[in-house]
Amino acid sequence: MQSRRTVLLEGFTADEILAVPAGDLDALVFVGEPVVFRVGSAEVLGEFRCRDARLILELAHIDGGGEGVLPTLGSLAQRYAAREGLDQIEWIVHAVTCAAPNPRLKHMLERRGFTVAALPGVGDAYHAIESVHRALPGSGPCE
Repeated sequence: MQSRRTVLLEGFTADEILAVPAGDLDALVFVGEPVVFRVGSAEVLGEFRCRDARLILELAHIDGGGEGVLPTLGSLAQRYAAREGLDQIEWIVHAVTCAAPNPRLKHMLERRGFTVAALPGVGDAYHAIESVHRALPGSGPCE
């Protein structure tokens, strides 16, 4: 039986991140500008916003990795959004015009239902909107 390896975000498990008090976590994540953070061995440049009961993950650059950056972020985003009573998660991944594109990333994005879209104020990007299975209503930044 193969055990699933835990991918850490900035050295923390998803459970540890979600255990941070909501206001403190929101102050660290929703800073109004892109942030650089580690997911496993990857360094990620991304920005997180919340608007109209939607969590928006905009990923500009992923350097390295291979352990499952997108599934790890997706799982954490789903759990956070459900906890906060959000309806959707919107993904914007700027991987359409990379100088050295990762063919595995394109395949993974397409397999997960992402499509290339011309987004206002963003340009061409891989885009997807996922529904969130709601838990208890929260009091996060979108409320």
